[in-house]
Amino acid sequence: MKRTLHLIVSGTLIGGLATPLSGLADEPIRIGATMSETGAYSTQGVAARNGYRLCEKHTNEAGGLLGREVEFVLRDDESDADTAVRLYEELITKDKVDAVMGPYGSTLTEAVAPVTEKHSMVQISPLAATTSIWEQGREYLFMVLPPAELFLAGLIEMGHENELERVAILQEDELFPSAAGEGAVELARERGMDVVLHETYATGTEDFSDILERIEDKEVEILGMAASPLDDFIRATEQLKAQDINLKMFGTSGAVHEYQEALGADAEYTYGLSAWEPSLPYPGIDEFVSAYEAEFDRAPSFHAAGGYGGCQLFMKAAEQAGSLDSHALRSELLEMETTTVFSDYAVDERGYQTANQGVFVQWQDGDKVVVWPEDVATHDARFPTPRWEDRE
Repeated sequence: MKRTLHLIVSGTLIGGLATPLSGLADEPIRIGATMSETGAYSTQGVAARNGYRLCEKHTNEAGGLLGREVEFVLRDDESDADTAVRLYEELITKDKVDAVMGPYGSTLTEAVAPVTEKHSMVQISPLAATTSIWEQGREYLFMVLPPAELFLAGLIEMGHENELERVAILQEDELFPSAAGEGAVELARERGMDVVLHETYATGTEDFSDILERIEDKEVEILGMAASPLDDFIRATEQLKAQDINLKMFGTSGAVHEYQEALGADAEYTYGLSAWEPSLPYPGIDEFVSAYEAEFDRAPSFHAAGGYGGCQLFMKAAEQAGSLDSHALRSELLEMETTTVFSDYAVDERGYQTANQGVFVQWQDGDKVVVWPEDVATHDARFPTPRWEDRE
């Protein structure tokens, strides 16, 4: 039977973790991780890093963990898999960190998982979602996000509800986008929709005009795009406008404020997956948002909340285990059913997420609002998308 836990939220969001701060031992608990502070994933990675840092701060303000302060030892993996592998090996063997947390994204998580498994170290992966990562017999890897195959599900379901039939899926040739795109194609076909184009493009592509021309020729009604770099979504939107292609629905596998900041009115009516929004009914969410805005002078994205929530899970598991021993942490995480600032959490025997399903948002009047699923929606979707000149 799984153990149900609730993360009690105090004035500092993470309460009751240990003894008062004045009683902490001299040596901090050092938690190693890389984050993509530069490179293609930096928009997401910097936000996730900030989530780790805020959790570190709140944990220490609330008394630390197991009678000790917590210190995150973070390195920039430059959005590069080889760099991430090298840095995790160094964190574990040279820096002798007490524990690790995951990097940003499926590509880097897949790359570093053999390292953390080799050293029998629990890795809570806050921002990796590709199912195949959890189908390789790994023992110490834990998923927090909804599965990648669901990242475009809201777009397909809403299109089906609106009796749209002609679907195109565009995916980057990387681990997570490929899984997200394949999942969308499968779901659309299950719903009896016509997938008229399913295209994989090379990482680093800047010109989508040829693909978009074919989308127009095939009279596509719904375009779903799965990618990791934010710039891909921005370029595709700009080129949709430049070619005056008007779709009934256009949605992406990730929704962040930087998309709207880059595009302004051209972002209007676009849909996107968000694994988290501040309107969701999770404990401590208002306090987290306020604290994040005060600390970093911007609103948190789901990547920031994912970093914070993943850190909350580690702290709770260690508290319940009374130890940093990997076997004890693993047992706690396998049995735990709880809700963090980020999401519901429960996993199967693989460490594969079973509780978090994510939400779909739409940009409306410059704001990102939840439109699906119905039970947590704050706004009705604006459908269909108007012509470009009508969005100003």
